[in-house]
Amino acid sequence: MEIPNNLKYTKDHEWILINDDEIVCGITDFAQRELGDIVYVDIDTVGDSVERESIFGTIEAVKTVSDLFMPISGTIIEQNDELNNNPQLINESPYEKGWIVKIKNSNIAELDKLLSAEEYKKEIGL
Repeated sequence: MEIPNNLKYTKDHEWILINDDEIVCGITDFAQRELGDIVYVDIDTVGDSVERESIFGTIEAVKTVSDLFMPISGTIIEQNDELNNNPQLINESPYEKGWIVKIKNSNIAELDKLLSAEEYKKEIGL
């Protein structure tokens, strides 16, 4: 199971990558394995300012629907349009092609509330 060291994680299994003033967000390899085959991603919050731990969308797998929780407060500026026609990119490449949203104007002070790769591994029992 892949858990890159350069990312920050939430206990709800989202990850973020900090690219200057933009943050890329997705779900972890662990989460996509637990969900199984992903068939649909619903993000209706592009352009919205969303608070940390608030729901910003849903992800649907063959047997379940799960909420997506904002890892850090900020404005969702973009969603991964590739997921509209190919949601299984999250299963195939959760940390690269399967990213879900990009966030701007984030509250950097909240980064301290996120988990390192080592802390996330402990959280999921690795």
